[in-house]
Amino acid sequence: MTTPLISISRELARRVDRLRFAAPVSHVYLPLDYAATPHEAYLRRYGQPPRRVVLVGMNPGPFGMVQTGIPFGDVSMVRDWLALEGPVGKPDREHPRRPVMGFGCLRSEVSGTRLWGWARDRFATPARFFARFFVANYCPLAFFEASGRNRTPDKLPAAEQTPLFAACDEALRRLVEAMQPTHVVGVGSFAGQRARTALHGIDVVVGTILHPSPASPLANRGWAAAASRQLAALGIGM
Repeated sequence: MTTPLISISRELARRVDRLRFAAPVSHVYLPLDYAATPHEAYLRRYGQPPRRVVLVGMNPGPFGMVQTGIPFGDVSMVRDWLALEGPVGKPDREHPRRPVMGFGCLRSEVSGTRLWGWARDRFATPARFFARFFVANYCPLAFFEASGRNRTPDKLPAAEQTPLFAACDEALRRLVEAMQPTHVVGVGSFAGQRARTALHGIDVVVGTILHPSPASPLANRGWAAAASRQLAALGIGM
């Protein structure tokens, strides 16, 4: 069954797959393609409109969505709490230091364990969480340098950002039109800024919460409590 969110996802994948990126980017992964089975299972099960709040991340993490096709998709959280699993293929060109192991990946995605762990602890079941919330990523691509270092979209040159962000902005607008949220919340400053730009003129409240990355000292001092406070300040009760 093709849902509105699956149609949006497939069109976004087609658009960004045509783009090309120069050094220092050496490898580009598109999990909407090679991990389409679990990704679309997530959209079918949890992406039925409407949703009051859409949380928007930056792009796939190397041990999260890169492996499972699901935003912030730490393997254990996706398999054990979201109860999703499925076959995952390989990107067209795989970096030897960034292998895609799918649900066999043994590395934890800290951002994912924090975000989905917060949802589990607050709402107990996925059904209760997704009755009000949905989680998406702004950009569907992961970028790696020759060394294997992760390169985030905000570090791309303007000439590469322009067509990429145009495609991602349109997909986000279509997602918001489909989900009809009252609030769109960027998980981290980049996602918040992009959401404000993409959704300018649309009747929705756009805000930002702290990113759960372990690179953030603030997140390491209690991300779940900080995120809950920030959501409450935006008028989003738990």
